[in-house]
Amino acid sequence: MSHCPMIESPKPEAHERTEFQPHILVVDDDPMVCMAIEIYLQRNNFRVTIADGGEAGLRALEHGQFDLMIVDIFMPHMRGFESIRIFHERAPVVPLIAMSGYAFSNLNSPAPDFLRTALELGAARCLRKPFTPHALLAAINDCLAEHRPDGGMAARLG
Repeated sequence: MSHCPMIESPKPEAHERTEFQPHILVVDDDPMVCMAIEIYLQRNNFRVTIADGGEAGLRALEHGQFDLMIVDIFMPHMRGFESIRIFHERAPVVPLIAMSGYAFSNLNSPAPDFLRTALELGAARCLRKPFTPHALLAAINDCLAEHRPDGGMAARLG
């Protein structure tokens, strides 16, 4: 098991135009997925904290304030949907995007049952890996718009 602590990315200096820079917690045990998401989100003016698994994610949640969580459904040391349930219980007002790279035999079928189950356990959105950067940004903007305290301004990014 990796003992790497959570990693918070520095604030991007180049485009500090907006007063609201959403802070996103990304919880996944795959370092390549974390790195790709982190780089993309930083380029789109988000603050990012990476947690390399469920336990690190829960520690991050105890010590930080987040506007949104992106949590992998299937990680070691957390059985499937347990991660979604626990993260939602610990921070019920923070929107959660569940993601999974679970392989399906029939790719043409409608949304798999695990996506519906994740939604029932508190996820605001679900993404199946691999997803496009546009799909990730759309899910994030939708969640942030729906959960804004001011009633939800239109999505800031395209």
